[in-house]
This record gives sequence, structure tokens and C-alpha cells, in this order.
Amino acid sequence: MSDTAGHRVFDSHIDLTVLGGPVRVHQAGANGPPVLLLHGAMLDTAEGIWHDVLPALREDHRVYVLDMPRHGGSRPWTGTLGDEFYRRFLPALLDALDLERVAIMGLSMGGGVGYRFALDHPERVSALIPVNPGGLGERRPHQLLTWATVNTPGFLRLLSWVLARFPGYLRTSLASGLSRGAATPGFERISLLAIQEAREKHRFAERALDDWQIDWIGPLRTRFGRIEELAGLAVPTLWVHGADDPLITDEEMAAAHAVTPDSRYVSVADAGHLLPYDQPEQLGALARDFFAGRA
Repeated sequence: MSDTAGHRVFDSHIDLTVLGGPVRVHQAGANGPPVLLLHGAMLDTAEGIWHDVLPALREDHRVYVLDMPRHGGSRPWTGTLGDEFYRRFLPALLDALDLERVAIMGLSMGGGVGYRFALDHPERVSALIPVNPGGLGERRPHQLLTWATVNTPGFLRLLSWVLARFPGYLRTSLASGLSRGAATPGFERISLLAIQEAREKHRFAERALDDWQIDWIGPLRTRFGRIEELAGLAVPTLWVHGADDPLITDEEMAAAHAVTPDSRYVSVADAGHLLPYDQPEQLGALARDFFAGRA
């Protein structure tokens, strides 16, 4: 369990077996409709990225905060955990939690996994908030070079070793991705959790990138996530973008919003890709207001 400002953020956690693998789900809040939070890739965990967003949601919702497979308490896993896996995994997870329908907020990879689930199963999603979501668009900068790099044998496991072996480098890299750098509130907690996660990735011989990310990156174009597909997104959706995000552009987010039928779009100032760390109170308030009457 996590502790901040003298109170627990999570009330409890449960450990499940879903599709044959271990899954840890943290829980907060006893009343209201259910909300599922999905974190991003690499060194993200439930206890890290959503820590300061939860207080805005826990009073009026039953919040389920997932450690995605091969993160936090959800390991070890075998096999490839790409797009096809997650399209089977989320329905099975909701069944295991006995949840027929939920509101979903996801960051980065979690946002991509969330919106693709909503495309497949709109009847199970009451509302959706993709935050700087992965899996948008057909091409990325330096597409071929990126594909060749992430598919170089041994490279991503070497990167896991580097991140585990050199925590000072990891702290510096993490600080460079935050709008207030090492002055970000809770930075010591954030960096310690990232260092712990890096060590776990190395201990379990996991690659630094998630399979879902590697699955998405093709040699000439991305393998899934065409923006035009979002015309079929039949759930209320709030697209949230960190204005300073170097990975997801405002043009991509605005295009996603324009195509999605029941959609809103908010750009958050002084926030980058790790928006829940940069502006947790603002994100929490946006989510609480959007889920009100929808979740």
C-alpha cells in the first residue's frame, strides 16, 4: 500500500490469475461506479503514475488500479504481450473482477490499450480518457531506424541492465522528462519506484520496452492504431494531452478528437508525456468532472 500526506492512497490490492498469468489490482474507494486506471510502458507502475491522481477519484468511485503485466506485482509472464494479447486480456480482467462495465483512464500505452478495448467492446466502457495515448497514427519520426533499433537482438535487455545498474542515470533521465524536473513534488518517491521497477525488469530478464510498443512499430509504418478507425469509437471520450509532450503531437491528438464522434479535447499546460506526475490535481479534476454522470 502507498502512503502520501499521512493517508493511504490504496485501500487494498487483490492478486488474480488472468489468461494464465499473475495480475495485481490495487483498489481505492468504496462507493460509486467503477473506474479502471491503466498506466504506461517501461518503468510505469500503478503505485507510481496514479498516486497523486487517486485522491480526486476515490471519494465518488470504486477505483481499480492495474499493475499491467510485467509491471509491479503482475509478474512473471511468458509469451508475447502485444496488441492481440491485450485485446483478450482486458475483457478477461473485467470478468475476473466481476465488472460488467467500467470507465477507463489510461496513460500512454494504457491509453492505447484502453481505446482499442473501447473500439472492440463499447458496451463495457461507460466513458474513456486517453492521456497522451500510445498507438496513434501511421508513422513516427525515424520510423525505420526506431524499428531496427528495438528489434536488434539483445539491445532492449541490455537497456534493462543499464537502467538497473545505473540509478543515477535513471534519475537524471526521469527528471528530464518532467516539467519541473527534480523539483516535481514527490520526485524522490517517483524515482525510487522507477529504480525498483528497473531492477525488477532486469531480475526477470524483461526487455526495457513492452511487447505492445514493439508490436506497434513496423519498419515503414505502425502496425495498428489508424486515426480513421476512431470514427467507430462509440463511447464518450475525453482526449487529454500534455502541451509539452515530445512523443505525442498536438496535431495527432486534435485529429483523434476530430474523428471521434462523442469527444472532447483538453491540452494541459506545463505538462509533458508523464502528465499524471506533472499536473496530477488538474488531471484528477478533469477525470472526476468528465466521469460524473457517465461512469
